[in-house]
Amino acid sequence: MKYRPIKDTRKEAAQFVRRALTGFLIIFAALTILGVRFWFLQVAKHEEYQARSDANRILTRPLAPARGLIYDRNGVLLAENIAAFRLEVVPEQVADIDTLLVDLRDTIGITDDDIERFKALVKSKPSYQSVPLRLKLTDEDIALFAVNRWRFPGVDVVPYLTRYYPRGKVFGHLVGYVGRIDAADVKRLDAARYAGTTHAGKTGIERSYEDLLHGEPGYELVEVNADRRPLRVLERVAPTPGQNIYLTVDTRIQEAGVNAFAGRPGASVAMDPRNGEVLAMISVPSFDPNLFVNGISQTDYNALLHSPDKPLLDRALRGSYVPGSTIKPFLAAAGLELGLRRPSDTTLSTGEFHIQGQKRGYRDVRAGGHGRVDLVESLAQSVNAYYYSLAQDMGIERMTETMAKFGFGAPTGIDLLGESSGVLPSREWKRERMNEAWYPGETVIAGIGQGFWVVTPVQLAHGVAMLAAGGISHKPHLLYATQKGIGDAPIRVETKPGGEPFFKDPSNWEAVRAGMIAVVNGPTGTARTMGNSFPYVIAGKSGTAERFSRTNETWQHISQVAEERHQVLFEAFTPALEPRIAAIVALEAGRGGGRDAAPVVRHMFDAWLFSESPAAIEPSVESVR
Repeated sequence: MKYRPIKDTRKEAAQFVRRALTGFLIIFAALTILGVRFWFLQVAKHEEYQARSDANRILTRPLAPARGLIYDRNGVLLAENIAAFRLEVVPEQVADIDTLLVDLRDTIGITDDDIERFKALVKSKPSYQSVPLRLKLTDEDIALFAVNRWRFPGVDVVPYLTRYYPRGKVFGHLVGYVGRIDAADVKRLDAARYAGTTHAGKTGIERSYEDLLHGEPGYELVEVNADRRPLRVLERVAPTPGQNIYLTVDTRIQEAGVNAFAGRPGASVAMDPRNGEVLAMISVPSFDPNLFVNGISQTDYNALLHSPDKPLLDRALRGSYVPGSTIKPFLAAAGLELGLRRPSDTTLSTGEFHIQGQKRGYRDVRAGGHGRVDLVESLAQSVNAYYYSLAQDMGIERMTETMAKFGFGAPTGIDLLGESSGVLPSREWKRERMNEAWYPGETVIAGIGQGFWVVTPVQLAHGVAMLAAGGISHKPHLLYATQKGIGDAPIRVETKPGGEPFFKDPSNWEAVRAGMIAVVNGPTGTARTMGNSFPYVIAGKSGTAERFSRTNETWQHISQVAEERHQVLFEAFTPALEPRIAAIVALEAGRGGGRDAAPVVRHMFDAWLFSESPAAIEPSVESVR
């Protein structure tokens, strides 16, 4: 028989007390730890966790500035901003980017180009920053996305201003265009300044004056809910718009020139010889810059890229032209200044010029020659023999030195990126380029602008403007005035003074000018009908560079069609006594400079007559250098 122990209540009570005390101590310790932790979070780390909390609740949204507008000198709008909508994605709010892109393609339609550009930008931007996926949404696209908005967290429709070029192809190369910021742009642009900005200048004025046109970004502090949807704007700092800029060009002259080209490939530049202002800058064929703003399609880009006429080439800035006889006024000026010729000195043209001791002859324009001619008639009739002889007497060293003073062989420094240098023939150039010696015959043909000579249209225009200004050089420029806001007065950009004049003896300049006047107004001039009914006297010079090959004594034209045998040019300025406009036209195919290129210059001069009225804008007296 077993006995149960008698219950010890005192012992049980003591055990209960110990257990209760232990539990109390554990609870107290836990509460203490919780209190300490609470104090740590709420007091010691209050500012840090308050900031983190606000970051979860408050979104900082960058505000892109409105891009500055571009006008011509008379206030004609060349580049503006129009309202549009784009689709943006915040990568950190999307679980699976690839799935999202597939769903969006099925919903509103996004192209492979959109996806490629988007993925490139995602890699170059912080994950919390929104990245544009598709630009310029239609009303139908916006409505379709709104219905399906719940399916796409982190995706939203955002209003923005997009660039538009109302003059299209007429200013395609000169004004240029903006395009989506790509990986290359990210490397060269200030990330803070371009936060929220999707486009930047790519070519032309848009690229050269990006700093003026862009402006400064602002920001918004936006309160958002758990789904990151905006609830209210807590604070807003408005962006500073970019400055508006006025160009020196006149739309009337530009359009008249483009129309006169009638689609023929070539280039033209017109300048004010008194200050270097570019009045027109034409490259034909051109392209519509609006195609590039929101991403050009591959089909359109291939059509431009593979076109035989090369519409993407800015011929005015980078075109390579053999100057031909347009170089003769410069060589005549050099001969006078070097004392190698006087205006009254004559040269006998028999139809063929020979270097002493050589059998090969260098032909003149007219079979049988022009007879004995002085400087004025050598320019009027474009007599090669006069310049063969002058070049031989001058020598290639002095020719190179004096032609360089007119700006040949180097960029003019115009305020556009990508200008070519051309080629000013010299012994050094040939040795470095071909590792060959220089021959006397090469000096002779350089005297008529042939051989290794290459000029760009803007380079030749600068030289002609320098001649028109009596030998004083003014750097070509396109910026006319700046404007901080629509209501502010434009501030005229001050023109820098010209350099030292080329002509030390004014009578030498008068002799060259007389020869160029005879080209247009003399009875033997190669462009004697160009100035008919024009109220001012025009001075000019034609140039024709024949594209041919020679085998033995037979000359073979590249083309059997007369209109395609030559590269033709014409240079001119007016009024001849007090020049206010100088222009050149270069056509890649034609019959003669006086016949094909001169009429284009005349159309531009006719348009210039109507631009002589005071400018539409009145700049303030304040100016900037």
